[in-house]
Amino acid sequence: MTSIYQQAMGTGFGRLQPELREYFGLHAGSGLAGHGRGVFDVAGSPAWFARPAFRLTALENAFFPEYNTDVPFTIDNYPHTDPFGRPALTARRELDFGTAVRVFEDTTSLQDGILTDYVGRHRRMATLLTCTASEQGRMRMVSSQTRVFAGLRLPLPDALGALAYVEQWWDDDLGAFRITTNVIHRQLGTLLVYAGVFEYATHPFDGALPATARPSRWEQRV
Repeated sequence: MTSIYQQAMGTGFGRLQPELREYFGLHAGSGLAGHGRGVFDVAGSPAWFARPAFRLTALENAFFPEYNTDVPFTIDNYPHTDPFGRPALTARRELDFGTAVRVFEDTTSLQDGILTDYVGRHRRMATLLTCTASEQGRMRMVSSQTRVFAGLRLPLPDALGALAYVEQWWDDDLGAFRITTNVIHRQLGTLLVYAGVFEYATHPFDGALPATARPSRWEQRV
């Protein structure tokens, strides 16, 4: 078996740094999950006008309204098969802002070679996820074509939506991973950012999601 990222990227997966190939190489048959711990140099919403909306999404374990530096965080990655038979990876992050601990969770599923990322406790928001390897072997991800499932499948027009740009790489000097994420609106600028460094290790996993990582609702639509 191969991971959802390797299947989606094809030969491009082999151009990633070796450490990234291990990180993104977990699959349902690997018998492994991953746990990371680190500190974001900066995390949250620098756009004050967007924070009320992020306060609402935070109730769904999707994004967060705070904005701070030196934010400790953890991440847990669980490769599995989703209830609809698709290979998937569920991630759960906890960010400690001091005044609040925020959870950000999602499940990325692969169908017909396309990655769809379902965000939040009820997985009501979905985005198309495109992954490429940079010339330096870094992982680059772009989330686009946002849909909200509120009974109906509602695509958000580009004017209302935003794009998320993620870059992750292995820092040889630190012996750890670095990640930068920016959610950028075409007219309004940067709405959300988190960037920092973390250590990461794998551990045995039987493929059954723990209660803390299971969403309240699954979504099949893409």
